[in-house]
Amino acid sequence: MSAIEARLTEMGLKLPPPFTVPPGVSLPFQFVQVHGTRVFIAGHGPQGEDGAMAAPLGKLGAELSVSEGYQAARLVALSVLASLKRSIGDLDRVCAWHRVFGMVNSAPGFTQQPQVINGFSELILALYGPERGAHTRSAVGMAELPFNIPVEIEGELSLYP
Repeated sequence: MSAIEARLTEMGLKLPPPFTVPPGVSLPFQFVQVHGTRVFIAGHGPQGEDGAMAAPLGKLGAELSVSEGYQAARLVALSVLASLKRSIGDLDRVCAWHRVFGMVNSAPGFTQQPQVINGFSELILALYGPERGAHTRSAVGMAELPFNIPVEIEGELSLYP
């Protein structure tokens, strides 16, 4: 077991299985693309332990609280890590997280996107530490997100050569 997976286990967290695509939906892209030591991560939403989209769904500042959004962002981190593991085999291969782009399904007037995306950032930092886990980040509000998910996050990282 990798050091990162051991930390996940110590924290009581599990990586979800591959995303269960809703009926009638086509996703004609890669969730993770590796090019040499560069890794590009497509937008991920929160998943449950069964691989399906995790509830609750909806807009922050209307149906959902900042706390619920924060937890959704943590689930997105687990979804990203699961896709990454399937792609690269070992999460310890990550040399550095570089960029995270967090999108929050926001009701008009909602301005706490950074606090929501902290759920992702803080978990990555807890797992990888301040050197490997440190990343640049945007946290923006969106009028809508696919399937009414509360959070979608994409990113970029590098692997050890």
